[in-house]
Amino acid sequence: MSLITPDFGLFFWMTVVFLVVLFILWKYGFPVIVKMADERKAFIDESLRKAHEANERLANIQKEGESILQEAREKQAQILKEAAETRDAIVEKAQDKARAEGARLLDDARAAIEQEKKAAIADIRKQVATLSVEIAEKILRQNLKDDKAQMDLIDRMLDEVSSNK
Repeated sequence: MSLITPDFGLFFWMTVVFLVVLFILWKYGFPVIVKMADERKAFIDESLRKAHEANERLANIQKEGESILQEAREKQAQILKEAAETRDAIVEKAQDKARAEGARLLDDARAAIEQEKKAAIADIRKQVATLSVEIAEKILRQNLKDDKAQMDLIDRMLDEVSSNK
């Protein structure tokens, strides 16, 4: 037993807890985040595609007037700005969620470790008590292996009981 390296039981349960948390995140957390990011990416791609189409139309309409061209550029810039703002908001929200979930998982892991530590200490105390009783029993048996030693012990105990009354 070393105070620096954990014993196998603690390591095993820490690994089990980690794998359970990883599985839950893998099963329920990451798909939601990936789906949101994919949906947002599709929206941005669609916006960019529409902006590209608007640019192609503007090249054809340029002959009709500079005012129409200016209006289309402003619209394109606004769409890109909104897409960037929305993307940044979604990314920030996902990061905040991930930080909160990470903090919660870390707290859960700390609580589990503390519980395992208490259980290990209780087990060690129980083993020490059992070992002490066994040692005392062996010492008594060794000291009382003959009849004379047993009689001397009985006499001493009777004398102590008599003097305590």
